[in-house]
Amino acid sequence: MRTLIFRNNDEMPSLGLGTWKSEPGEVYAAVKTAIEEGYRHIDCAPVYANEKEVGQAIADCMAEGTVSRDELWITSKLWNNAHAKADVVPALKQTLRDLQLDYLDLYLIHWAVASKKEVIFPQTATDLVSLNDIPLTETWKGMEEAVQAGLTKHIGVSNFGMENINKILANSSIKPEMNQVECHPYHPQNELFTFCREHGIHLTAYSPLGSFDRPDVFKAENEPNILKDSTIGAIARSNNVSAAQILISWALHRGTSVIPKSVNANRIAENLQAELVILSEDDMSAINHIGKDYQYVNGQFWVLEGGPYSLEDVWA
Repeated sequence: MRTLIFRNNDEMPSLGLGTWKSEPGEVYAAVKTAIEEGYRHIDCAPVYANEKEVGQAIADCMAEGTVSRDELWITSKLWNNAHAKADVVPALKQTLRDLQLDYLDLYLIHWAVASKKEVIFPQTATDLVSLNDIPLTETWKGMEEAVQAGLTKHIGVSNFGMENINKILANSSIKPEMNQVECHPYHPQNELFTFCREHGIHLTAYSPLGSFDRPDVFKAENEPNILKDSTIGAIARSNNVSAAQILISWALHRGTSVIPKSVNANRIAENLQAELVILSEDDMSAINHIGKDYQYVNGQFWVLEGGPYSLEDVWA
């Protein structure tokens, strides 16, 4: 298994299991199957509303001797309603209780967007809080306290652009080590990837297969289907693998982490086998020159009339 090496030489398996949109009642079996198949990296978040079930699957796998805690890499995230410095550690402690763990390997600020403490998902502009009132640098101080308390080994961000990362880099004693963003050949994040690499920040690709199972309210009409892309299909046929395996392998060949989600046992196993797919330089070049640019999770849901965020602010 490929790994990404962190500043203290910790190694994160590059291929992990995503759990966004994995429903309670399904996610337990998905995580348990994944660990039994050989996954050692599980990506979580409290807003996915399934961390208790994820945690039970992890606990049962450890109790059964399938895996030990130090063999696993567990990532979770800080939700938008806990951005105040004083709220970061309590939010992480709740995640640890839900996951039945003593520590995380990686903890990320989920979005560069803040909301009121009682709000899970904003419905009106008044549910949101401006970053002028709760700056990201304040949130980051809470993240640093979590490291100092031994609650997480590493910290980073998710859905952050270069401007917001620079704010943290300029006002931190512990530098971010990860940025998790949507990334696939239709949205390769080339500039951001280069920027992160220059600053010693790894990139994790979420929605690597296009995220077609996300709620309809977050979808646009006539979205392009990356799994049916003609270039991806041709390379899949020439390598005798699936389109999904090509997309996962492309991410691994670039040197990013990638976290495809599935609750289907066969696809969970198939996705893991993408680690064995070898793409030629011509394959990589063809994929890199597909030329489409489409972001499936565009962050428009944070842009509410009269609210503090524009789409440019979200991705700054």
